[in-house]
Amino acid sequence: MTVTWEESGWEQLAPGVGRRRLPGWDCTAGIVVGADGVLAVDAGSSLAEGARLRTEARELTGRRVTHLALTHPHFDHVLGAPAFADAEVYGAVGLDVALAGRGREELSADAVRWGLDPAAADEAVAALVPPRHAVSGEWTLDLGGGRQALLANVGPGHTAYDLAVLVPGDPEVVFCGDLVEESDEPQAGPDAVPSRWPAALDRLLRLGGEDAVYVPGHGAVVDAAFVRAQRDALAARFGVSE
Repeated sequence: MTVTWEESGWEQLAPGVGRRRLPGWDCTAGIVVGADGVLAVDAGSSLAEGARLRTEARELTGRRVTHLALTHPHFDHVLGAPAFADAEVYGAVGLDVALAGRGREELSADAVRWGLDPAAADEAVAALVPPRHAVSGEWTLDLGGGRQALLANVGPGHTAYDLAVLVPGDPEVVFCGDLVEESDEPQAGPDAVPSRWPAALDRLLRLGGEDAVYVPGHGAVVDAAFVRAQRDALAARFGVSE
């Protein structure tokens, strides 16, 4: 690596695994480094932010990002994706449809509603290419040198297209997207599926186990107890029976 984790502004979670809390909406971007490939998890809220993440990843690893996993189709996680034009892009089944047609108009409008500059929103949406690889169950990426990352379609919940990323190791790291939020109460917009959200968190807990590091879409990293408490709170909030 050409710079250290501390110098880069990224938080190291496990050997070769880290994340960055982005300004503005406190959205998380992740990185998983293998001997042959580099996986980015989410891409930021604009082309400029995506380009910064791409540059920082290269400075940190000495290599380009080869894979990009999008955890769900909200603007603060996907609008930077066109900056990773030469990466293989993955999303939950149906994400390609959600990011096409009228979905693109809604994505741009949502970004502007939350405060993104309209020109930046339009630029990013115009350049956005839907994911090439659709994950229906689980998909294991081999990044080389014994490094693997498991992409798991665990939704619906926060949206209809929730993808988690499990990185085996010591500790195991689970990138949760916005199925888990630490810095605020989980946001349930019109595209949420509240009746299925607690079950999605049960799936995350089965994937990671008690000793994993869980990385929310927004906020500080948490443990299994936090995820379980948030699962119970969501079940109570939405009237979902056990």
